[in-house]
Formats: sequence, structure tokens, C-alpha cells
Amino acid sequence: MGFINIKEDERLSVLNHSAAHVLAQAIKRIYPQAKFWVGPVITEGFYYDVDLGDTVISEEDLPAIEQEMRKISKDGKYIVRKELTKNEALEMFKEDEYKIDLINSFNEDEIITCYAQGEFIDLCRGPHVESVKEVKHFKLLKVSGAYYKGDANNKMLQRVYGISFETKEDLDKHLYLLEEAKKRDHRKLGKELDIFMINEYGPGFPFFLNNGMIIRRELENFWYEEHIKEGYEFINTPVMLDKKLWEISGHWENYRENMYTSEIDKREFAIKPMNCPGGLLVYKSKLYSYRDLPLRVGELGHVHRHEASGALNGLLRVRTFTQDDAHLFMRRDQIKSELTNLINFIDRFYQVFGLTFDIELSTRPLEKYIGDIEVWDESEAILKEVCEESGIKYIINEGDGAFYGPKLDFHIKDSLGRSWQCGTIQLDMFMPERFDLTYVEEDGSKQRPIMLHRVIYGSIERFMGILIEHFAGAFPVWLAPVQVVVNPVNTEKHLEYASSIYKKLMDKGIRVKLDDRNEKLGYRTREARMKKIPLQIVVGDNEMNENMVNLKVLGEEKTIPMSIEELINYVEKLIKEKSLF
Repeated sequence: MGFINIKEDERLSVLNHSAAHVLAQAIKRIYPQAKFWVGPVITEGFYYDVDLGDTVISEEDLPAIEQEMRKISKDGKYIVRKELTKNEALEMFKEDEYKIDLINSFNEDEIITCYAQGEFIDLCRGPHVESVKEVKHFKLLKVSGAYYKGDANNKMLQRVYGISFETKEDLDKHLYLLEEAKKRDHRKLGKELDIFMINEYGPGFPFFLNNGMIIRRELENFWYEEHIKEGYEFINTPVMLDKKLWEISGHWENYRENMYTSEIDKREFAIKPMNCPGGLLVYKSKLYSYRDLPLRVGELGHVHRHEASGALNGLLRVRTFTQDDAHLFMRRDQIKSELTNLINFIDRFYQVFGLTFDIELSTRPLEKYIGDIEVWDESEAILKEVCEESGIKYIINEGDGAFYGPKLDFHIKDSLGRSWQCGTIQLDMFMPERFDLTYVEEDGSKQRPIMLHRVIYGSIERFMGILIEHFAGAFPVWLAPVQVVVNPVNTEKHLEYASSIYKKLMDKGIRVKLDDRNEKLGYRTREARMKKIPLQIVVGDNEMNENMVNLKVLGEEKTIPMSIEELINYVEKLIKEKSLF
């Protein structure tokens, strides 16, 4: 059992919605001054935003709230739906400014619904379970701050999170997975395994340490190798470009609040939040014919985006990152084949890491977008057709496209069943127009190319964070910062033999460590396990006399005796095949 998306499960969604109301009722009993904003169902369960005045709820208070929730559940009151006119609702909640604000957003003739259970009543569209006695198996998870309406200029409310399941068994399984997720937290493991650090002098700007640089380099090398096979060429564009470029691209109008700017020689410049405009300038610098297309151009581009400080999260949400961008330029008749090839390419790419994925087709935003709606409709229809012809399961995500085109978002699933949005393919028929890109058709006429924007990792930083949690820090051999550790049983008696093995592995380009510290063998082997080194070699009298080694694979109990030649072949095979064991 992996993590369940509560919002996508109709029964669990209704149950968690009802649990949120039981939570609010319990809070109201314990804290009579409580006023409530909203209590929606979310992917991870539910929450309720509450104003308690000067009183602060801490994690230590959650068991008492849970106990009150159990009393409410045992009492077994029915949850009753009521309909109100706007005036009736205003009268009923006249002492609650949060509800007044919400009610005033409704039209005068609109029917407003609320739900009552015992002494508690709240505005809600529903639906709910029949009775509070169905809300039996729940857990309050944490408390955090949340601005009223999500606006930092408004009052800070307290947000209490929880989750509910139909059975104790399902709840226990979920809580077990949450504990597993805590152990895999990439911020904790990133520090323990010397992969990266965050310093107060650069919030949102990660520092990569030696082990992190090794992992990063391997990911980049793999990216280049696979793209060369797919016929890509590579570029690198400037990090800072003139404001006028961003006005042409539409970023200045639609993305300005997320961009960092500076002034040079009395000209305003912006640090790039995306690589696309630079890639467009590269295309525009040459003349292309129909024979040159499709043109596939890759760039590991360093970008910066301003993220709210409260949203920053280790490597998963940062202010600077490297996007594994690619821009594909093509004729109109090549769109479907290029899209199909890309989907297959991304599938093969993720398989190397043991990752599966789902696809969301994100459509035109309601407000910030460029171009004609007819072109948007055509682009969305093409993406739907390609997904259906490829046999790929997808869902529609209304209004979440980029401002310049609809997109396919790839949501990968890790070893705990959690979903992460990483890859994306964006179909763009507008940027080539804005930048006046052309190619020469067979008849000599100038035509506009169609453009695909595409990432697979999403960003190297974020993907590394996901991989740390996916593998729980125990990377496969090809990615591991240290692939093999050689441990002599006696650091004097067996050191010369251990050193000879170390040198042979080093000469083969294998990342190997010789642990010759004057510590007990048990201490050294235990530390290697803690550092998640995938392969351990122990050598003592028997191994030295027989010119052998004893190999132990991380996570396995038994040791494997083999010759040094067999060892080298084994390790090289694991690396070459990018084996996940």
C-alpha cells in the first residue's frame, strides 16, 4: 500500500470532509472563542483554519482534541444538511466575521447550504457521511500557521491537519508510511550523507557538497548520453538578459513577480526564470530549411525564481535551480510524431530510476495567457489525441497550462507511492510568432515552426531531492558517491592486501574508499551501512591467503566470496547497466 490521494477517492474524500467538521466541533468545545475559516479535503487528508485569538495550539494539544473528537463520534449525532437564504445565513453567523465575509461572496438569490451535527453548525457545500459515528479512525498530524485567504497582509490563523480512514488497519498503514517518509526526509539525509546544505546567508540557494556533486555529475552525464542518442544538440545561454527580451516573450507581463532584476549601464536586466527566450534567440541566429527540422536543442540552464520564504523546502522548492530544458522546433506535420517520441523517451528515462508516472493534461489558464483561444483549442486537441493514440492514461487539469501553451505534466510515483510533478511537455504555437521565427519551406516560402518546451528531471535539484527520498539515501551503485568500501579486518596485518584491492578498483574508475582507521571492524562496517555505501568488501587472513574478497551488498545479510577479477566485473556490470539491484 502506498500513499493514497484522498481527494481522488470519493468515499475517503467525503469521510475526511466530515472528519474536518468533527475536528472543528471538538476545537469549539475546548476553545469556545474559536472562529473558523475553511476546512477542505486535501490530497493528504484534511485541515481546518481557526482563529483562537491569543491562544496557540501546539502539537502537545492534539491528543486532547483527538479525545474530544472520539467523544463526538461515539455520541453518534446525524449530520444534517440545511438550506439558507443569504439573509438567513448572515443572521445565523452575524457574530463571525469570517463567515460574514464568505457569505457576502454569494449572490443575493443563491441558496447557501450548511451542515449541523449536535450543537455545531458550519457553512459547507458537502457532501458528508450520514453520522459522526462513521468518523472513527483518524489522526491529527500537525499544526502550522496560515494567512487568512492565503494573503500575507492578512491575519495569521492556525491550521490543524488530520487524516481519516474507514478502518484502523488502513489508518495504521498510512501512519507507518508517514514514519517511513520522515526517515527518508531528504533534508535530514542530505545532511547526514554530506550531499547538500542550506545556509542562512542564502535561503533557497542550496550548497552542494562533494557527495552531492558526484550524484549531480552522474545525473548530468546520463542526461547528455541519452539525449545524444536521441539526436539532440546542446547550447548554453546567458543567465541575465535585457528586460526587452522578457517583454517580447511575455514573461515581464505574466511572470514579473517571480523574477529578479538588476540595472547595468542604465538598462534594466532580468535574471532568467526560464531558458526559453535564450533558446529562441539561438534559433533566430541562423537560417533553417524544412530539411533541418525537427531540430532538438538541449540546455542544462541555471535559472532563478523568487519563491515565498514559507514555501522553501530543501531541494524540493528552491530559488535557484538547473532545468534540464530542451526546445524542439518542427513543422506542423511533425508535431504528433515528436510528441509520441518524447513520451516514449521520458518513459524510458524514468524506468532507469524505477519510477512510474501518470500524466495530467493542463489546459489554458483562465486569465494570464497569450494568443488566440482557437489556437489553444487546437493545441489541446493535439495533446489529447497523442495521449489516446499512445494508450497513455491521462486526466485533465483545467486552467493549469503555461501562459504560452497547454502541457502534459508527468507525475512520477516513488517507492512509497507518493506523487511528484517532474517532467513536462509544453506545446507552444505562440513564442515562434512573438520572436518572428521562420524556416524555409520546400517551395521557398517562409513558415513558422511549432515549438515544444520539455523537461524530464524538472530540475536537477528537485529530482535529487526526490531520489534521496525514493532510495532512502541508499543509491544504486552507478549513482552512489562511494560505490565500494574496502575494510581490512586488521588495519595493520591486512592493510597491504586491502590497499592493493583499493588500487585495482580505483584504476577501473570505480569510486572506492579504503577504511584503514584504527577502529574495530564492527564499528567500521556499521558506519558504512549508516553512510548507505552499497558494496562492502571485508578482507582478512582467508581472503589474503586465497587472493579473494568477501562482498556484502547493502541491505542483505549474506556475504559473497569472489575473486578480485569477479568483483571488478560485477561492479562494472552494475554501473554499466545502471542496475537497481
